[in-house]
Amino acid sequence: MWSNNSVAPFLLTGFLGSEAIHHWISIPFFIVYLSILFGNSTLLFLIWNDHSLHEPMYYFLAMLAGTDLGMTLTTMPTVLSVLLLHQREIAQGACFTQSYFIHSLAIVESGVLFAMAYDRFIAICIPLRYNSILTNSRIMKVGLGVLMRGFVSIVPPILSLYWFPYCRSHVLSHAFCLHQDVMKLACADVTFNRVYPVILVALTFFLDALIILFSYILILKTVVGIASGEQRAKALNTCISHISCVLVFYITVIGLTFIHRFGKNAPHVVHVTMSYVYFLFPPFMNPIIYSIKTKQIQRSIICLFCVHTRA
Repeated sequence: MWSNNSVAPFLLTGFLGSEAIHHWISIPFFIVYLSILFGNSTLLFLIWNDHSLHEPMYYFLAMLAGTDLGMTLTTMPTVLSVLLLHQREIAQGACFTQSYFIHSLAIVESGVLFAMAYDRFIAICIPLRYNSILTNSRIMKVGLGVLMRGFVSIVPPILSLYWFPYCRSHVLSHAFCLHQDVMKLACADVTFNRVYPVILVALTFFLDALIILFSYILILKTVVGIASGEQRAKALNTCISHISCVLVFYITVIGLTFIHRFGKNAPHVVHVTMSYVYFLFPPFMNPIIYSIKTKQIQRSIICLFCVHTRA
C-alpha cells in the first residue's frame, strides 16, 4: 500500500470554501507579487547602478532585496497556479525543493537583518573604525556565512522527507509546501523532524532577534551620550529603516508561530491568511520602508526618473 501511495503527488490547498471566487482572490495576490518584484528589483538596480550607494549598509540591503525576491519567486508559481488555474497537484520532488528554499530563505533573511544590525552598531558605536572593520572582503564573508547558514542548516530535515513513505492523505494545508505540513503526512517516525526545527529556530531566529535587540540597546546607550541633539537625531534616523524592517519580519514570524502553536481551534482561513502575511508582507514593505526613510535611496530614485525623463 505504501509503495503505490507514497509516490503520488501532493495536493495544494487555497482558501477552503472559497474555491468559486479563487480567480477574484488571485487579483490582489497578483498585484502584491508584481509590487514585490518591482520594488525589490528597483532597489537592486539602484544599488548596482548608483556608486554613492556602494557602501556596506546598501550591500546588506541588496542582500535583503535579493532574499525577498527569492522568497517571492519560490512561492508565486504555486500560489497563482492554485488560485488562477485551479492546478493543485505538485510532484513530491518539486514540493520538497520548494519547502527547502522557503525555509532556507527565511533563515537567510533573519541572518541579513542581523548583519544589518551589526553594520549599524559599528557605524554608531565605533564610527572611526567603520571602514577598517567593514571592508569589502569582510562583507563578502559575512554574506557568504549568512547564505551558508540558511542553505546548509535546513538540509537534514528536508532530505529526510525524501525517505519517508506517505500513506495518508496527500492534501496539504497551503498553496505552497512547508516542512511541517509535509511531515504530518508521513507514515514514519518523524521525531527528528519535530525536534530539529525547534532547535534550529532557537539558534537562528531567536538568537538573531536577541543579538539585534542587544545591539540596539548598546546603540541607544551610545546615542544618548551624544551631546548634540541634531547628531542624536541623525544617528537614530539611520537606524529607523532597519528597525522597521526588523519589526515587520519578527512580528509576522511571532504571529505565525502563535497561530500554529496556540490557534489549533482557529478557522483554517486564519492559518492560511497568516501564512500569506508572513510570506508577502515583509518583501512588500521592505522596499517601501527604505524608499520613504532613506534619503540616499530617495535621491537615487529621483535621479533615475530624471534620467529617463530627459531621455
